[in-house]
Amino acid sequence: MTSLEASYAWCRQIARNRAKNFYYSFLLLDKPRRDALCAIYAFMRLCDDLSDEPGERSDAVFDHWRSEMQEALGGKFSTHQLWPAFADTVHRYRIPERYFHDMIDGVHSDLHFQPIETFDQLYQYCYRVASVVGLTIIHILGFQSPQALPLAEKCGVAFQLTNVIRDVREDYERGRIYLPLEDRRRYSVEEAMIAAAETPPALRNLLAFEAARARALYRESRPLLHLVDPPGRPMLGALMETYSSLLDRIEACNYEVLRQRIELSRARKLLILAKHAASKWIE
Repeated sequence: MTSLEASYAWCRQIARNRAKNFYYSFLLLDKPRRDALCAIYAFMRLCDDLSDEPGERSDAVFDHWRSEMQEALGGKFSTHQLWPAFADTVHRYRIPERYFHDMIDGVHSDLHFQPIETFDQLYQYCYRVASVVGLTIIHILGFQSPQALPLAEKCGVAFQLTNVIRDVREDYERGRIYLPLEDRRRYSVEEAMIAAAETPPALRNLLAFEAARARALYRESRPLLHLVDPPGRPMLGALMETYSSLLDRIEACNYEVLRQRIELSRARKLLILAKHAASKWIE
């Protein structure tokens, strides 16, 4: 069995190599919380990787993964390097286990993708793949007020909506369109427009509409920053600014998401990190 120390080291390596927007903000935390977030990130990343399994095999793979998770939380570890650190984090920070079942359900739903008819359905998807991540994070950062929970939910949906807008083309190539049918009809957006080389005006208008929803959620979730315990605020602030700045960047590019993947530069991410690192000394 992998030792607890080796398990955390493995999770840190996964986060360092693959977390991108997340990992920069991890650096603002003390080592125990940083290690905990690396363990949670590694779990999320491995869940996402399972969705690469084809067809019926994927259902069995997800069932096995869920079973291994349940056994790990009960103290019985398979040979996978993740489980000791993951179980230690969940128990140490008293994270509700249902969040991880929701994560698995959200990722698994992509394998049996059904057209999203309404924004309510999109919101539910965003909750499962992103809000539960936010809810997990605030348990690690620490909070006292129950008001933090619905704000973390909204913040996660805002993050995922930003991803949905940015990744329209990539998701389409995987056979998924997350933009709700009711919104596509409202803006007269046909599926063929998403397959085009250039972003047509109708699609730009639709993406701007979804961006406005995301901005409203960013505004509504802003008080969360002062509801988490002070040591976690710089990390959360950096993460929130990174994603809202990504939305700003998409808007500045006039929603030209079909021919390019819009990202923040490494320099911009480091500036955000430095700004929030400095806030630790100002407060």
